[in-house]
Amino acid sequence: MDRIKSIFTPAKASEDEYEPLTDDSGTLEGSVYLEEEEEAAEERFSWIEYSIFAVIGVAMLWAWNMFLAAAPYFQTRFVSDQFLLENSQSAIISVSTISNLLAMYVLTNIQSSANYPFRINTALFMNLGIFGLLAVSTTFFLDISPPAYLAFLLVMVCLSALACGMMQNGAFAYAASFGRPEYTQAIMAGQGVAGILPPLAQMFSFLAVPPASAEPTSGESGVGEAGAAAFIYFLTAVFVSGVTIFAFIPLMRRHDRLIERRMAEQLAESVTSIEEAERAARRFVSIPTLFWKLHWVAGSVFLCFVVAMFFPVFTAKILSVRDEEKSGRLFAPGAFIPLGFFFWNLGDLLGRMATMLPFSLRHRPTALFAISIARLGFLPLYLLCNIRGRGALISSDLFYLILVQLPFGLTNGWLGSSAMMAAGEWVADSEREAAGGFMGMCLVAGLTVGSLLSFTAAGI
Repeated sequence: MDRIKSIFTPAKASEDEYEPLTDDSGTLEGSVYLEEEEEAAEERFSWIEYSIFAVIGVAMLWAWNMFLAAAPYFQTRFVSDQFLLENSQSAIISVSTISNLLAMYVLTNIQSSANYPFRINTALFMNLGIFGLLAVSTTFFLDISPPAYLAFLLVMVCLSALACGMMQNGAFAYAASFGRPEYTQAIMAGQGVAGILPPLAQMFSFLAVPPASAEPTSGESGVGEAGAAAFIYFLTAVFVSGVTIFAFIPLMRRHDRLIERRMAEQLAESVTSIEEAERAARRFVSIPTLFWKLHWVAGSVFLCFVVAMFFPVFTAKILSVRDEEKSGRLFAPGAFIPLGFFFWNLGDLLGRMATMLPFSLRHRPTALFAISIARLGFLPLYLLCNIRGRGALISSDLFYLILVQLPFGLTNGWLGSSAMMAAGEWVADSEREAAGGFMGMCLVAGLTVGSLLSFTAAGI
């Protein structure tokens, strides 16, 4: 009977093999195990903690979405300079993604002395100051030249991207340290929530404006209306950052108790603080080593977001096949384009939430990588839609919204979250924080490369 069982029992993985670090009993190699009841208490799932990580995920991308939502206001500030008017958005995207990637790369290499709660809190306070200044700029200093305002704006974008990088590195590493992959999924879900609200706000604000005043106006009134909307956008970013700071406090207390229990037996006599105990249990893991262990899941999340960055280029150009005068203002570009963004982000959010279901491919990283490549097949589908109003090969808004945008977003959310959650299962306990930060860097690298490659489709 033992021989029969051994046929179906997987052999123990070696250190060099790309397999989860588990032994025959399903527990991590090299871990120091507590009593069963104590371990269950340490790593129990908490909806409160899940919700806090989701709030952190919202705050992480809320700042970036506010920059996108305020694009009409930025255009009013550059209307007198045609060159800046045409290139300001590209400059914002490039500065943001490059600054974010550099921050993630540097922080990923600082592991042993890393204080992840400090990074998260610092990023949140930075966003408080950044968006407070941006809110003030919508009321004061309106007479400065477009180049001067662009310089100010790019500095704010750069600082916000650095804060985002600090928060991404800190949050993913911090979530991984709890030993619950659901908390990583919570961050991804929070990012999805931050994606669906801005397009909804844009769509409803357009529909709420009477048709006679829906078109952009020239002069001071146009600047004033856009400035009022931008002021609200920036204040909401301040509010979200402030709420997240207070929500993070009980999570830090819970984490301190977790570390105290983990270190009680091994390090009780040799450490004097929780921070010292946490650093003592943490070991430096180089980026090449992490890539060797996580190359499939790292490649999956990288390609996932490279492909995803093409969707904003197409979505901003695809119009409804219906006549707005006959079918209603919902099919006007001012409402239909945000509707397209909403459907993609709705699918993205649903995909991120779907990773909570029992079915998962986290233990099959090669399958995740194959799916990340297969998602390239969504891009040609956009060519079947009504790009720039030139007509659609498939003349159906439902085809575009339900069969292109929704599943494209759905696969993005599911694949990205699955890959991020899988990272902690393929490394040892002491490497989880480093793996979380590394995967966050791969995510940002995908966004950066995707944003640069998406310019190839700008002329379509």
